[in-house]
Amino acid sequence: MVSKKALSKLKIIPLGGLFEIGKNITVIEYNNDIIVIDCGLIFPEDEMLGIDVVIPDITYLLKNREKVRGIVLTHGHEDHIGALPYILKKINVPIYGTKLTLGLVDYKLKEHNIKNVKLNVVKPGKSVKLGCFNIEFIRNNHSIPDSVSLAIHTPVGIVVHTGDFKIDYTPINGEVIDLHKFAELGRKGVLVLMAESTNVERPGYTMSEKTVGDTFNDIFMKAKQRIIVATFASNIHRIQQIINAAIMFNRKVAVSGRSMVNVVNVAKDLGYLDLPDGVLIDINEIDKYPDNEIVVITTGSQGEPMSALARIASSEHKKMELMPGDLVIISATPIPGNEKMVAKVINQLFKKGADVIYEALADVHVSGHACQEELKLIHTLLKPKFFIPVHGEYRHLKQHAQLAEELGMPRENIFIAENGSVIEFTKDKGKFGQQVIAGNILVDGLGIGDVGNIVLRDRKHLSEDGLIVVVVTISKENGKVIAGPDIVSRGFVYVRESEDLMEEAKEKIRVVLAECEKNHITDWATLKASIKDELRNFLYSKIKRNPMILPIIMEV
Repeated sequence: MVSKKALSKLKIIPLGGLFEIGKNITVIEYNNDIIVIDCGLIFPEDEMLGIDVVIPDITYLLKNREKVRGIVLTHGHEDHIGALPYILKKINVPIYGTKLTLGLVDYKLKEHNIKNVKLNVVKPGKSVKLGCFNIEFIRNNHSIPDSVSLAIHTPVGIVVHTGDFKIDYTPINGEVIDLHKFAELGRKGVLVLMAESTNVERPGYTMSEKTVGDTFNDIFMKAKQRIIVATFASNIHRIQQIINAAIMFNRKVAVSGRSMVNVVNVAKDLGYLDLPDGVLIDINEIDKYPDNEIVVITTGSQGEPMSALARIASSEHKKMELMPGDLVIISATPIPGNEKMVAKVINQLFKKGADVIYEALADVHVSGHACQEELKLIHTLLKPKFFIPVHGEYRHLKQHAQLAEELGMPRENIFIAENGSVIEFTKDKGKFGQQVIAGNILVDGLGIGDVGNIVLRDRKHLSEDGLIVVVVTISKENGKVIAGPDIVSRGFVYVRESEDLMEEAKEKIRVVLAECEKNHITDWATLKASIKDELRNFLYSKIKRNPMILPIIMEV
């Protein structure tokens, strides 16, 4: 007789990070043990009006909370750690990651006033045992130090999760990706590979981060004025190269932007930034030095309206004013969808008399993600039996699946999943299981999940068509209209310039109320519905607009 344990299947459940760039979270489950890989967020899309961040729906984890042995982190970017403060309030489990990653997590938890979370530092090359899983941390290269891939040894076989990575033979910190370990795992036999897909559309190799350092040196050497460099706050290797160039050409470094200040402080305290004494100065002190002795590192490389660079460009920054001749370097590529915001900031900077250098003009940015040839190398070294492309939009996952096929993997062994898919594995077979709940939880201020599609629809309606409030006072005794109707317009028409329209609208409402009174209709819901229907039809027939209509009935 076959034992129950022998029939057990390994389940891999991506709850985020598929069909989207960000919000990465993956569940790996076997019998009574669950581990979670990463716990990220994404920033809202344009139609998510008023939303601050978007975090993954962890309903499945909450239902199985007694099985969760820990959360394992691949690196410290927001799309991999950003949701932790929200998730840990619901399910407090141990966190495992490298030193810098946990340093950034610790800072984030303090900001949210979350205590009693067990943070366990694991060095690359070391392992940690969680339930039936033995997880190896494998050093890789990315745009933030201390990034790792994971080899998860399970009772069914080895699962490799690459995390975000590239293959950089000349990394800034000198720590090359551990390709030897990947080859060793390939010799042992890998059951499942989960590999990131961000740059799968790009042929060749991703350039080394040192390329940007050489460009900075050339630019800094020729610059005569202040230099302002905008980049991602988490790109510590880039920040280090800016600092190196500043030291080489005798410039002081100031930091602007809340997230930039936070990350620089954490990285400096933990020893991930080589920052000699006297180089870093406060942003308030930059006017004490000649312009050709100053470098400002700032946030805002994506053109975010409230970022430090955007405020500098619009003369709204409290600490510094842009001057003609200042050199601004935008050391990042616009994330898809941000191109217009970045272009707007660049135009504003040029109008202020600054010189602006961006990726189209010089090699001031390289990606932190693997291109096709690097992905092929990882596939070839690991020789997995099954493959799940992750971390990408659908087109990226599809392209990555085709790349795996070209390398000889059978199509039936490749699983293009979606958030909430359950992929079940034995030692020989893989198949899709029953879907679980997955999706987006919207965070608006202190509210988590209390804003849904209906609220977003109302916000969109308000933003596009405006609001009309109709106020009517009726008698409690006989239901007759005592006062009104009065109409208040917000974002619809300017009442003082549309008096005739408003008067006609009031007359239509009076007729509706008289009809209701004649038919002895006193139910508020019916009165409100009648007012809304009549007013909606009238306004659309007159000016082809559909404002949100909010009737308010008061009894006296």
